[in-house]
Amino acid sequence: MSSLIIQNLGSIFEGDAATLNIKRRTIGICRLEYEYPIPLDDAQEMLAELCDKPYIDKMRYHVIQGGYQWEIDVFHGENEGLIVAELELKSADETFPRPDWLGQEVTHDARYYNICLLTQPYKSW
Repeated sequence: MSSLIIQNLGSIFEGDAATLNIKRRTIGICRLEYEYPIPLDDAQEMLAELCDKPYIDKMRYHVIQGGYQWEIDVFHGENEGLIVAELELKSADETFPRPDWLGQEVTHDARYYNICLLTQPYKSW
């Protein structure tokens, strides 16, 4: 039997469905990430019993632009005013068309990672 330390555990709720999201805490463009559909009741229990508080409060929107699906996170609470766009690429050197609405690149800035936003929220910058 082996032990696994989960460095970033989160649940994504969409209506009556939930997704378990597990990421390795690393800085940069490439990192391990897994997502699995889970029952809503399990997700709520995991949030209540396994996750650090306060939670990151955000709404995620999916936007198709230039043949790519962007995930746009609009933050609330202590991170109100922060909007982050994320794009899943096939490789770290893949090029993509930059939409006009896209701001500065923050991939290598740890402040924008959810784990960091818990201890140093956007409002405190």
